[in-house]
Amino acid sequence: MANNDSMVAIAGAGSLGCYVGGCLALAGRRLILLARPRIGDVVRKYGLRVTDLDGRDRCVSPEALSATADPAAALRDAEVILVTVKSGATQEMAALIAAHARPHAVVVSLQNGVDNADRLRAGLAGQQVLAGMVPFNVVQSSDGDVPLRVHRASEGKVMIEDGVAGLAELLAVEGLTVETRGDMTAVLWGKLLMNLNNALVALSNLPLATELADRRWRLILAGQIGEALAAMKACGIKPARIAGLPPALMPKVLRLPDWLFRRLARRMLAIDPEARSSMWDDLQRGRPTEIGELQGAVLGLAERAGISAPVTARVAALVREAERQGHGSPGLTPEAVRAA
Repeated sequence: MANNDSMVAIAGAGSLGCYVGGCLALAGRRLILLARPRIGDVVRKYGLRVTDLDGRDRCVSPEALSATADPAAALRDAEVILVTVKSGATQEMAALIAAHARPHAVVVSLQNGVDNADRLRAGLAGQQVLAGMVPFNVVQSSDGDVPLRVHRASEGKVMIEDGVAGLAELLAVEGLTVETRGDMTAVLWGKLLMNLNNALVALSNLPLATELADRRWRLILAGQIGEALAAMKACGIKPARIAGLPPALMPKVLRLPDWLFRRLARRMLAIDPEARSSMWDDLQRGRPTEIGELQGAVLGLAERAGISAPVTARVAALVREAERQGHGSPGLTPEAVRAA
């Protein structure tokens, strides 16, 4: 059971973790951020600035936040641990939680991909681990800006697996809408369909709203989603409707002419002009991306079903090449992606 006095640890306080932590701190929740020194030092000295698409602009004072790079200090008193690291760091975080957290602490995965909760469970035998899904983008201010600004650039409800009384009430605060779901497998596959666009933003070097407004890019996204839906159907997976369109209609609507798409998909385009994808940010910062957990999950499912997914495979190969080059986003055109 959780309540509003439960100690919350944000395990991996990057853009998303700082946004969630900032909202919780502003609501008076008890929390601590486990962050890299680059972020932790800035937060301890200057606090956080938390803004969002709805026009909120709030500051958290340094005194209202605790941040550390020491996993023992961050995890030992936590009753709820929100895991917000990238998928590639999931096993490492599971090991840290196993070494330092209380055995009764509830662990919640707020990560992209479909199997991070399972990865955490594999490393945390006996610990309660819940799947979660975050539908919105968070943009972080440039290095050197103080206080650090984390901006929620799109909308949507955070969804967490049902099973712990009071948890949704603990986490649902101003700027952070939370609901519980009993069908998290379907939710995570539904979110994965949306996340297939992360790679296109990363490859194009365009803001998300600009990229989605261009039918040439949407045709590539529609191709990926169509392949993913075919693989899911062959494997008996029915993705949930996350926001806006039912999954089966997404490829059709994405292929519409620009003027009609703008009229019918207003919610999909309700995005801050500065929003980009976390995969774009990873390329810009020279970090490994989550391409293996997103496009890679579709390719694995397609292989299991014995069907092809050529569009998804091309997009994945281009992102991996950009990772190897290490020069940030390659700024490709949609024609270059299709011709690859």
